[in-house]
Amino acid sequence: MSATKVIKAEARDRAGKGAARALRRENKIPAVIYGAKQPPVGITLDAKQTTLLLHAGGFLTTIFEIEVGGKKERAIPRDYQVDPVKDFLIHVDFLRVSKDSVVHVQVPVHFVNEDKSPGLKAGGVLNIVEHSIDLTVPAEKIPEFIEIDLTGLTIGDSIHISAVKLPEGTKPTSREDFTVATIAAPTVAIEEPAAAEGEAAPAAEEPKKAE
Repeated sequence: MSATKVIKAEARDRAGKGAARALRRENKIPAVIYGAKQPPVGITLDAKQTTLLLHAGGFLTTIFEIEVGGKKERAIPRDYQVDPVKDFLIHVDFLRVSKDSVVHVQVPVHFVNEDKSPGLKAGGVLNIVEHSIDLTVPAEKIPEFIEIDLTGLTIGDSIHISAVKLPEGTKPTSREDFTVATIAAPTVAIEEPAAAEGEAAPAAEEPKKAE
């Protein structure tokens, strides 16, 4: 389960593009906390700290305790925006969560025991169709990743979501039994035989002239 992280914030009174640009010049990021049938609350975050949390991985599957004015709000990032040109973080949306909240998250997939797969040992290739899985999960039990065991899989085998062991209370958002990965046959490039040393390569046949 992903660990809860603490992040400090300040209340934000002003809204609008002009106010947001002014905050970014102060190395702050505008954000909002919404949901749980409560009014949205505008906040500002430290740009350096939040950027580090974003690039540490698992940002959208982490529950944060956001400290604002001496109070704490438990929330999960639902979305974030980056500058399309300079690629720096410019805004974050947080959704309030409680112990009973259920959320939709994308959880990365980890594959284990590749050395115990006869197909991979024979030269087969692990073809990953889904690098992450969209799940419906209790907010307090969001897994860091989903582990898939490759033991015994041979060339031609497919791994469907129905065969993946998910944590208790967790289920795929999609009702389809989609493919997560396959063990594909090795791809061998066919090369033209090289001409022997001193032997000219065969010339291309000239087209016949029309009579």
